[in-house]
Amino acid sequence: MLILTLNAGSSSLKFCLIDVATEDALADGLAERIGLPSGAVKWTVMGEKGGVEQDMKDHKDALTIIMDELRKTVLKGRDVSAVGNRVAHGGPNFGEPMLVTDKVLREIEDLAALAPLHNPANALGIKTAMEMFPGKPQVAVFDTAFHATMPDYAYTYGLPLEICKKHGLRRYGFHGTSHRYVAERTAKLLGKPLEQLKIVTCHLGNGSSITAVDKGKSVDTSMGLTPLEGIIMGTRCGSVDPGAIVALMEKEGLDAKGLNALLNKQCGLQGISGVGSDCRDIEGAMQTNDAARLAHDTLCYGIVKYIGAYAAAMDGVDAVTFTAGIGENSSNVRAKVCKKLQNLLGINLDEAANKERSKNDRLISAPGSRTAACVVPTNEELMIARYTAKLVNG
Repeated sequence: MLILTLNAGSSSLKFCLIDVATEDALADGLAERIGLPSGAVKWTVMGEKGGVEQDMKDHKDALTIIMDELRKTVLKGRDVSAVGNRVAHGGPNFGEPMLVTDKVLREIEDLAALAPLHNPANALGIKTAMEMFPGKPQVAVFDTAFHATMPDYAYTYGLPLEICKKHGLRRYGFHGTSHRYVAERTAKLLGKPLEQLKIVTCHLGNGSSITAVDKGKSVDTSMGLTPLEGIIMGTRCGSVDPGAIVALMEKEGLDAKGLNALLNKQCGLQGISGVGSDCRDIEGAMQTNDAARLAHDTLCYGIVKYIGAYAAAMDGVDAVTFTAGIGENSSNVRAKVCKKLQNLLGINLDEAANKERSKNDRLISAPGSRTAACVVPTNEELMIARYTAKLVNG
């Protein structure tokens, strides 16, 4: 069974073709600058890299280029069995992946107010896939779904309850597909059942979130109603005193649209450092640039605070696992965080293991460490393919 996974952005389309029987990724890639000049599609098919530079007026153009390449190479007469679509926000009604119907698609579009940068693009990707693959099952896999198990006291904001219920204002959380995958892989790495473990999963990238996973279920997470809450990110502000938001609007003369753009695109690592949003650039500059040093310290301090809070919330923690772009690749961030937690959680870092560059799941804590520290490369596409196959076959 061949599953095509799609992750549509406003001007991008990420894809992966997975053979569910072997769980091998036969092809993957990214179409960029859709609807803009200088468009390009890059891919890896059966280990061979390739691509084209070509303008694409819309996502259908992009998917046509992708499928033409796949049909010439890896498919060779075979066909895609179903499409798994990543959707950022599922709101209060979608706690599990769903087969896409017209009603489900309308609800995804209606949730645009909660994820304006993501859900409209996700819905557009689904519509494109439905047009390109008529009659093939379409499955929506929601970033928020894994966090549907949070207790009410963890997702409730200190706002008037009736207003919250009226407008769906609560903590939803994101990156759920990644957190679920990473928690399962951490359990296998430790050789213990997931149902017996308390794990803090740290998805750290341009967008970052931290989740408390107790016995396989999400019980709290750092992102909230939108992907803005939590630790600072590449260009997102993370948690900020609401009073500071009001002051920003008044003193900078910002309306809601201008405020939204500032909080999402001009803050975080970029806003503090002035260097950029990429953690590699921050780490390269922080020895001589104090603002870059401050941005890095603020990021690491925020991670430590959430891990400590979740250890308290779960009454202990067995493992802290790092994943995604920063989590998998920044030994500096991992070292700074783990050393700060040494006394509290008993994490003893294995310096050599932490500096090792590997794409494999691995322990970076020393033998005898009371709390394990792990690195697990995330694989959201595989999880989406698993969900899609399960729904289609079920």
